[in-house]
Amino acid sequence: MIVAEKTVLVTGANRGIGLALVNEALKRGAKRVYAATRQPFTHSDSRVTPLTIDVTSEAQIRKAFEQVGSLDVLINNAGISLPDDLSDRAAFDRHFEVNVFGTYNMTKTFLPLLKRSRGAIVNVVSVSALAALPILPAYSVSKAAAFSLSQSLRALLASLGVTVHIVLPGPVDTDMTRDLDVPYDKESPQVVARNIFEGIERGEEEIFPDPLSASLADGWRTGALKAFERQAAMLVQSDAAA
Repeated sequence: MIVAEKTVLVTGANRGIGLALVNEALKRGAKRVYAATRQPFTHSDSRVTPLTIDVTSEAQIRKAFEQVGSLDVLINNAGISLPDDLSDRAAFDRHFEVNVFGTYNMTKTFLPLLKRSRGAIVNVVSVSALAALPILPAYSVSKAAAFSLSQSLRALLASLGVTVHIVLPGPVDTDMTRDLDVPYDKESPQVVARNIFEGIERGEEEIFPDPLSASLADGWRTGALKAFERQAAMLVQSDAAA
C-alpha cells in the first residue's frame, strides 16, 4: 500500500499522533486526507477534508460515510486514556466505547469502500495490549481487546483483499501521555507517524513505531504467539473452502 495518490481517513486527527498522521500522509503525496475530529477542525492544505466524528456515535459515523466517495486507508487512531484503578465501572465502559467499539463501528461502516479499493485498515493500539500497564488498567484492557479485534478482522477480511495493520506504540510525547511518569523516553508523534506509514508501505502486520516498541518487534514476529495467530487464521480459510 503506497500512500501516494491514495485517499486516507484518520480519526482523532486534531492533535498528537492523529495530526502527525494527517501531515505525514500529505508529505507522502496522499490525494485526499479526511481528518475526523469531534470538534471543528481546519487545515491549511486543500487536500484535507474535515469530518465531524465522535467514534461513539453511529449516527455521526454514518453521516460522515455519506461524505466520503472512496477510501484506500482507514486509520483508527482515536482513543482515550483515563486514570482509574478498575473500581469505577463507568470509566471502564468509557474506554471500551472509544477504544474498542469506536474502532469496530468505524470499520464496519467504511468497510464497503475498503473492499472496493482493496484497501488497508490501520488500528493504533498500544504495547499495553501485550503487557498491561497497571497504572492504566482499563486502558490496557481495552487496548488488549482492540488488538484481538484487529487480529480477527485480519483473518476475516484477508480473502477480500483488505489488509489489517496493528500499530503498537510505546510512550509518545502527546497531550494524553506527556505527564505520565514512565521510565522510558517518549518518542515524538512526528517520528511515530512516519514509522507507521513506513510500516504500512512495507506491508507489516504489526508496526512497532518507536524505540521501546521496536525492541519487542523481533521477539513478537518470530515468536510462538504470532505463529499461533497464523495457524488460527487458517480456520477461516478452511471454512471458506468447505
